[in-house]
Amino acid sequence: MNNSPIKTALCSFGMSGVVFHAPFISVNPNFNLYGVLERTKNLAQEKYPTIKTFRTLETMLADENIELVVVNTPSVTHFDFAKQVINAGKNIIIEKPITATAKQAEELIKLAKEKNVMLSVYQNRRYDSDFLTVKNILDQGILGEIIEAEMHYDRFEPGLSYKVHKETPTAATGTLYDLGSHLIDQALVLFGLPNSVFADLDTFRLNSKVADYFDVKLIYDSHRVTLKSSYFVRESLPGNIFHGRNGSFIKSKADIQEKELQAEKKPGTTDWGMEPESENGLLHTEKDGRIIMEYIPTLKGDYMEYYDGIYGAIRNNKSVPVSGEDGKNVIKVIEAAIKSNKEKMVIQL
Repeated sequence: MNNSPIKTALCSFGMSGVVFHAPFISVNPNFNLYGVLERTKNLAQEKYPTIKTFRTLETMLADENIELVVVNTPSVTHFDFAKQVINAGKNIIIEKPITATAKQAEELIKLAKEKNVMLSVYQNRRYDSDFLTVKNILDQGILGEIIEAEMHYDRFEPGLSYKVHKETPTAATGTLYDLGSHLIDQALVLFGLPNSVFADLDTFRLNSKVADYFDVKLIYDSHRVTLKSSYFVRESLPGNIFHGRNGSFIKSKADIQEKELQAEKKPGTTDWGMEPESENGLLHTEKDGRIIMEYIPTLKGDYMEYYDGIYGAIRNNKSVPVSGEDGKNVIKVIEAAIKSNKEKMVIQL
Protein backbone atom coordinates (compact mmCIF):
# COMPACT_ATOMS: atom_id res chain seq x y z
CA MET A 1 0.00 0.00 0.00
CA ASN A 2 1.26 3.46 -0.94
CA ASN A 3 1.07 5.75 2.11
CA SER A 4 3.42 8.44 0.81
CA PRO A 5 2.27 12.07 0.72
CA ILE A 6 0.47 13.01 -2.49
CA LYS A 7 2.62 15.39 -4.53
CA THR A 8 0.20 18.14 -5.53
CA ALA A 9 0.43 21.06 -7.95
CA LEU A 10 -1.70 24.18 -8.30
CA CYS A 11 -2.60 25.66 -11.70
CA SER A 12 -2.48 29.20 -10.32
CA PHE A 13 -1.53 31.15 -7.22
CA GLY A 14 -4.23 33.79 -7.12
CA MET A 15 -6.78 34.18 -4.34
CA SER A 16 -8.02 30.58 -4.39
CA GLY A 17 -4.50 29.15 -4.42
CA VAL A 18 -3.25 31.45 -1.67
CA VAL A 19 -6.33 31.23 0.57
CA PHE A 20 -8.21 28.00 -0.07
CA HIS A 21 -5.72 25.39 -1.27
CA ALA A 22 -2.07 25.99 -0.35
CA PRO A 23 -2.71 26.46 3.42
CA PHE A 24 -4.41 23.06 3.69
CA ILE A 25 -2.08 21.14 1.37
CA SER A 26 1.00 22.59 3.09
CA VAL A 27 0.03 21.57 6.65
CA ASN A 28 -1.57 18.20 5.87
CA PRO A 29 1.08 15.46 6.29
CA ASN A 30 -0.68 13.36 3.65
CA PHE A 31 0.13 15.94 0.97
CA ASN A 32 3.23 17.58 -0.45
CA LEU A 33 2.75 21.06 -1.91
CA TYR A 34 5.08 20.20 -4.76
CA GLY A 35 4.47 22.63 -7.60
CA VAL A 36 2.65 25.67 -8.95
CA LEU A 37 2.03 27.17 -12.38
CA GLU A 38 3.08 30.82 -12.42
CA ARG A 39 3.86 32.19 -15.87
CA THR A 40 6.01 35.17 -14.78
CA LYS A 41 5.94 35.63 -10.99
CA ASN A 42 7.35 33.64 -8.05
CA LEU A 43 4.72 34.43 -5.43
CA ALA A 44 4.33 30.83 -4.27
CA GLN A 45 8.08 30.38 -3.80
CA GLU A 46 8.23 33.47 -1.59
CA LYS A 47 5.63 31.87 0.70
CA TYR A 48 6.65 28.21 0.28
CA PRO A 49 10.40 28.16 -0.53
CA THR A 50 10.53 24.44 -1.41
CA ILE A 51 7.75 24.63 -4.02
CA LYS A 52 8.67 24.10 -7.66
CA THR A 53 7.55 26.82 -10.10
CA PHE A 54 6.50 25.90 -13.63
CA ARG A 55 6.11 28.43 -16.43
CA THR A 56 3.84 26.35 -18.67
CA LEU A 57 1.11 23.80 -18.04
CA GLU A 58 2.85 21.40 -20.40
CA THR A 59 6.09 21.32 -18.39
CA MET A 60 4.15 20.92 -15.16
CA LEU A 61 2.15 17.99 -16.50
CA ALA A 62 5.34 16.38 -17.81
CA ASP A 63 6.69 16.09 -14.25
CA GLU A 64 6.09 12.46 -13.30
CA ASN A 65 6.33 13.24 -9.57
CA ILE A 66 3.01 15.08 -9.62
CA GLU A 67 0.00 12.89 -8.73
CA LEU A 68 -2.68 15.49 -8.16
CA VAL A 69 -3.39 18.78 -9.93
CA VAL A 70 -5.76 21.50 -8.71
CA VAL A 71 -7.38 23.43 -11.57
CA ASN A 72 -8.07 26.73 -9.83
CA THR A 73 -7.93 28.97 -12.88
CA PRO A 74 -10.77 31.26 -14.12
CA SER A 75 -13.99 29.31 -14.65
CA VAL A 76 -14.03 29.77 -18.43
CA THR A 77 -10.70 27.84 -18.65
CA HIS A 78 -11.71 24.86 -16.46
CA PHE A 79 -12.72 22.56 -19.30
CA ASP A 80 -9.57 23.04 -21.40
CA PHE A 81 -7.20 22.88 -18.43
CA ALA A 82 -8.93 19.84 -16.95
CA LYS A 83 -8.85 17.97 -20.25
CA GLN A 84 -5.08 18.40 -20.47
CA VAL A 85 -4.58 17.37 -16.83
CA ILE A 86 -6.67 14.21 -17.20
CA ASN A 87 -5.03 13.27 -20.50
CA ALA A 88 -1.68 13.52 -18.68
CA GLY A 89 -2.91 10.83 -16.26
CA LYS A 90 -3.07 13.07 -13.20
CA ASN A 91 -5.73 12.98 -10.50
CA ILE A 92 -7.65 16.24 -10.55
CA ILE A 93 -9.52 18.70 -8.35
CA ILE A 94 -11.51 21.26 -10.33
CA GLU A 95 -12.65 24.46 -8.65
CA LYS A 96 -16.38 25.07 -8.81
CA PRO A 97 -18.07 25.46 -11.22
CA ILE A 98 -16.72 22.31 -12.83
CA THR A 99 -17.39 23.64 -16.36
CA ALA A 100 -19.63 26.05 -18.23
CA THR A 101 -21.98 23.32 -19.51
CA ALA A 102 -23.24 19.92 -18.35
CA LYS A 103 -22.08 18.48 -21.68
CA GLN A 104 -18.49 19.55 -20.94
CA ALA A 105 -18.73 18.12 -17.43
CA GLU A 106 -19.95 14.79 -18.81
CA GLU A 107 -17.00 14.70 -21.21
CA LEU A 108 -14.53 15.22 -18.35
CA ILE A 109 -16.21 12.55 -16.20
CA LYS A 110 -16.02 10.06 -19.06
CA LEU A 111 -12.40 10.93 -19.81
CA ALA A 112 -11.39 10.55 -16.14
CA LYS A 113 -12.90 7.06 -16.10
CA GLU A 114 -11.04 6.12 -19.29
CA LYS A 115 -7.75 7.38 -17.86
CA ASN A 116 -8.49 5.81 -14.44
CA VAL A 117 -7.87 9.03 -12.50
CA MET A 118 -9.81 10.57 -9.65
CA LEU A 119 -11.90 13.63 -10.48
CA SER A 120 -13.37 15.83 -7.75
CA VAL A 121 -14.96 19.28 -7.64
CA TYR A 122 -13.81 21.68 -4.93
CA GLN A 123 -16.95 22.60 -2.99
CA ASN A 124 -15.53 23.88 0.29
CA ARG A 125 -18.86 25.34 1.43
CA ARG A 126 -20.07 21.82 2.24
CA TYR A 127 -17.69 22.14 5.18
CA ASP A 128 -18.91 25.55 6.40
CA SER A 129 -19.94 25.58 10.06
CA ASP A 130 -23.40 26.98 9.31
CA PHE A 131 -24.15 24.42 6.59
CA LEU A 132 -22.94 21.50 8.72
CA THR A 133 -25.23 22.72 11.52
CA VAL A 134 -28.23 23.02 9.18
CA LYS A 135 -27.58 19.55 7.77
CA ASN A 136 -27.36 18.10 11.27
CA ILE A 137 -30.72 19.63 12.23
CA LEU A 138 -32.37 18.28 9.07
CA ASP A 139 -30.78 14.83 9.49
CA GLN A 140 -32.31 14.61 12.97
CA GLY A 141 -35.76 15.20 11.47
CA ILE A 142 -36.59 17.58 14.31
CA LEU A 143 -38.38 20.02 11.97
CA GLY A 144 -40.52 17.30 10.47
CA GLU A 145 -41.07 17.18 6.71
CA ILE A 146 -39.54 20.31 5.16
CA ILE A 147 -42.05 22.58 3.44
CA GLU A 148 -39.93 25.58 2.55
CA ALA A 149 -36.26 26.53 2.65
CA GLU A 150 -34.42 29.71 1.77
CA MET A 151 -30.66 30.01 1.41
CA HIS A 152 -28.83 33.30 0.78
CA TYR A 153 -25.33 34.26 -0.30
CA ASP A 154 -25.53 38.04 -0.09
CA ARG A 155 -22.90 40.77 -0.05
CA PHE A 156 -22.63 44.51 -0.19
CA GLU A 157 -20.22 45.07 -3.05
CA PRO A 158 -21.79 47.55 -5.50
CA GLY A 159 -18.52 48.09 -7.37
CA LEU A 160 -17.05 45.85 -10.04
CA SER A 161 -14.45 43.23 -9.12
CA TYR A 162 -10.77 43.94 -9.78
CA LYS A 163 -10.64 40.44 -11.26
CA VAL A 164 -11.25 41.23 -14.93
CA HIS A 165 -12.17 37.62 -15.80
CA LYS A 166 -15.10 37.76 -13.37
CA GLU A 167 -16.56 40.81 -15.09
CA THR A 168 -16.02 39.68 -18.68
CA PRO A 169 -19.18 38.16 -20.24
CA THR A 170 -17.73 34.79 -21.22
CA ALA A 171 -18.93 31.27 -20.49
CA ALA A 172 -19.30 30.37 -16.78
CA THR A 173 -19.17 33.95 -15.51
CA GLY A 174 -21.70 35.80 -13.39
CA THR A 175 -22.84 35.38 -9.84
CA LEU A 176 -25.00 32.32 -10.58
CA TYR A 177 -21.89 30.36 -11.59
CA ASP A 178 -19.77 31.94 -8.87
CA LEU A 179 -21.81 32.12 -5.65
CA GLY A 180 -24.74 30.16 -7.02
CA SER A 181 -22.57 27.07 -7.44
CA HIS A 182 -22.16 26.95 -3.66
CA LEU A 183 -25.85 27.36 -2.82
CA ILE A 184 -27.03 24.92 -5.48
CA ASP A 185 -24.53 22.30 -4.32
CA GLN A 186 -25.68 22.71 -0.71
CA ALA A 187 -29.33 22.39 -1.74
CA LEU A 188 -28.59 19.24 -3.76
CA VAL A 189 -26.72 17.72 -0.79
CA LEU A 190 -29.78 18.30 1.39
CA PHE A 191 -32.58 17.49 -1.05
CA GLY A 192 -31.21 16.00 -4.30
CA LEU A 193 -32.13 17.24 -7.77
CA PRO A 194 -35.42 19.14 -8.01
CA ASN A 195 -38.19 18.32 -10.49
CA SER A 196 -38.03 21.77 -12.04
CA VAL A 197 -36.46 25.22 -11.81
CA PHE A 198 -37.78 28.78 -12.05
CA ALA A 199 -35.35 31.69 -11.98
CA ASP A 200 -34.98 35.45 -12.15
CA LEU A 201 -31.51 36.74 -13.04
CA ASP A 202 -30.54 40.39 -13.45
CA THR A 203 -27.74 42.95 -13.51
CA PHE A 204 -27.89 45.83 -11.02
CA ARG A 205 -24.32 47.12 -10.54
CA LEU A 206 -23.46 50.15 -12.65
CA ASN A 207 -21.55 49.18 -15.82
CA SER A 208 -21.77 45.48 -15.00
CA LYS A 209 -21.78 43.18 -18.04
CA VAL A 210 -22.54 39.96 -16.15
CA ALA A 211 -25.55 38.88 -14.07
CA ASP A 212 -25.01 39.90 -10.44
CA TYR A 213 -28.39 38.96 -8.93
CA PHE A 214 -30.34 35.73 -8.82
CA ASP A 215 -33.50 34.37 -7.28
CA VAL A 216 -33.77 30.66 -8.11
CA LYS A 217 -36.68 28.44 -7.10
CA LEU A 218 -36.07 24.70 -6.89
CA ILE A 219 -39.38 22.88 -7.11
CA TYR A 220 -39.76 19.48 -5.44
CA ASP A 221 -42.83 17.29 -4.97
CA SER A 222 -43.28 18.17 -1.31
CA HIS A 223 -41.40 21.42 -0.80
CA ARG A 224 -39.77 24.50 -2.33
CA VAL A 225 -36.21 25.80 -2.00
CA THR A 226 -35.30 29.43 -2.76
CA LEU A 227 -31.68 30.38 -3.49
CA LYS A 228 -30.86 34.10 -3.54
CA SER A 229 -27.88 36.38 -3.99
CA SER A 230 -27.46 40.12 -4.35
CA TYR A 231 -24.51 42.53 -4.16
CA PHE A 232 -26.73 45.20 -2.58
CA VAL A 233 -27.37 43.72 0.86
CA ARG A 234 -25.78 45.95 3.48
CA GLU A 235 -27.91 44.46 6.26
CA SER A 236 -28.28 40.76 5.58
CA LEU A 237 -31.11 38.39 6.43
CA PRO A 238 -30.27 35.00 7.95
CA GLY A 239 -28.52 32.93 5.31
CA ASN A 240 -30.38 29.74 6.23
CA ILE A 241 -34.15 29.63 6.80
CA PHE A 242 -35.85 26.23 7.05
CA HIS A 243 -39.53 25.61 7.80
CA GLY A 244 -40.94 22.13 8.40
CA ARG A 245 -44.28 20.68 9.50
CA ASN A 246 -43.08 20.72 13.12
CA GLY A 247 -41.10 23.92 13.29
CA SER A 248 -38.35 26.20 12.00
CA PHE A 249 -34.58 26.63 12.12
CA ILE A 250 -33.04 30.02 11.39
CA LYS A 251 -29.27 30.37 11.12
CA SER A 252 -26.94 33.14 9.96
CA LYS A 253 -24.32 32.52 7.29
CA ALA A 254 -21.39 33.06 9.61
CA ASP A 255 -18.59 30.59 8.85
CA ILE A 256 -15.29 32.26 9.79
CA GLN A 257 -12.80 30.10 7.88
CA GLU A 258 -12.33 32.44 4.92
CA LYS A 259 -11.59 35.35 7.27
CA GLU A 260 -9.17 33.17 9.24
CA LEU A 261 -7.38 32.15 6.05
CA GLN A 262 -7.19 35.74 4.78
CA ALA A 263 -5.62 36.67 8.12
CA GLU A 264 -3.05 33.90 7.42
CA LYS A 265 -4.15 31.78 10.35
CA LYS A 266 -3.00 28.20 9.82
CA PRO A 267 -5.65 25.46 9.65
CA GLY A 268 -5.69 22.85 12.39
CA THR A 269 -5.66 25.03 15.49
CA THR A 270 -7.97 23.97 18.33
CA ASP A 271 -10.41 26.82 17.75
CA TRP A 272 -10.31 26.55 13.94
CA GLY A 273 -13.69 27.15 12.28
CA MET A 274 -15.53 27.90 15.53
CA GLU A 275 -18.19 30.58 15.17
CA PRO A 276 -18.94 32.92 18.10
CA GLU A 277 -21.92 31.94 20.27
CA SER A 278 -23.73 35.07 19.10
CA GLU A 279 -24.24 33.35 15.73
CA ASN A 280 -25.99 30.27 17.14
CA GLY A 281 -29.07 29.26 15.16
CA LEU A 282 -32.62 29.52 16.51
CA LEU A 283 -34.62 26.29 16.72
CA HIS A 284 -38.36 26.71 17.26
CA THR A 285 -40.17 23.39 16.97
CA GLU A 286 -42.19 20.70 18.66
CA LYS A 287 -40.43 17.78 20.30
CA ASP A 288 -42.08 14.95 22.26
CA GLY A 289 -45.33 16.93 22.39
CA ARG A 290 -43.62 20.02 23.79
CA ILE A 291 -42.92 23.33 22.04
CA ILE A 292 -39.27 24.30 22.37
CA MET A 293 -37.46 27.50 21.39
CA GLU A 294 -33.70 27.41 21.91
CA TYR A 295 -30.40 28.47 20.40
CA ILE A 296 -28.37 25.60 18.96
CA PRO A 297 -24.54 25.57 19.22
CA THR A 298 -22.90 25.74 15.80
CA LEU A 299 -20.81 22.80 14.65
CA LYS A 300 -17.14 23.34 13.83
CA GLY A 301 -16.35 24.10 10.19
CA ASP A 302 -13.28 22.55 8.61
CA TYR A 303 -12.26 22.65 4.94
CA MET A 304 -9.48 20.17 5.76
CA GLU A 305 -12.13 17.44 5.74
CA TYR A 306 -12.30 17.87 1.97
CA TYR A 307 -8.58 17.21 1.54
CA ASP A 308 -8.69 14.30 4.00
CA GLY A 309 -11.41 12.87 1.76
CA ILE A 310 -9.25 13.38 -1.33
CA TYR A 311 -6.41 11.44 0.32
CA GLY A 312 -8.81 8.62 1.18
CA ALA A 313 -10.08 8.50 -2.39
CA ILE A 314 -6.62 8.37 -3.97
CA ARG A 315 -4.76 6.19 -1.47
CA ASN A 316 -7.52 4.01 0.00
CA ASN A 317 -10.03 3.82 -2.86
CA LYS A 318 -12.74 5.50 -0.77
CA SER A 319 -15.59 7.49 -2.29
CA VAL A 320 -14.66 10.85 -3.79
CA PRO A 321 -15.75 13.92 -1.83
CA VAL A 322 -17.81 15.97 -4.31
CA SER A 323 -17.81 13.78 -7.41
CA GLY A 324 -17.83 14.86 -11.03
CA GLU A 325 -21.51 13.89 -11.14
CA ASP A 326 -22.14 16.27 -8.23
CA GLY A 327 -20.46 19.04 -10.18
CA LYS A 328 -22.41 18.22 -13.34
CA ASN A 329 -25.73 18.31 -11.46
CA VAL A 330 -24.96 21.84 -10.25
CA ILE A 331 -24.41 22.91 -13.86
CA LYS A 332 -27.67 21.24 -14.94
CA VAL A 333 -29.53 23.44 -12.44
CA ILE A 334 -27.60 26.54 -13.57
CA GLU A 335 -28.42 25.85 -17.24
CA ALA A 336 -32.09 25.35 -16.33
CA ALA A 337 -32.08 28.62 -14.38
CA ILE A 338 -30.56 30.53 -17.31
CA LYS A 339 -33.15 29.03 -19.67
CA SER A 340 -35.96 29.79 -17.23
CA ASN A 341 -34.90 33.42 -16.95
CA LYS A 342 -34.67 33.75 -20.72
CA GLU A 343 -38.01 32.08 -21.48
CA LYS A 344 -39.81 33.32 -18.34
CA MET A 345 -41.12 29.85 -17.56
CA VAL A 346 -40.60 26.84 -15.30
CA ILE A 347 -38.02 24.45 -16.74
CA GLN A 348 -38.33 20.72 -16.13
CA LEU A 349 -35.12 18.89 -15.27
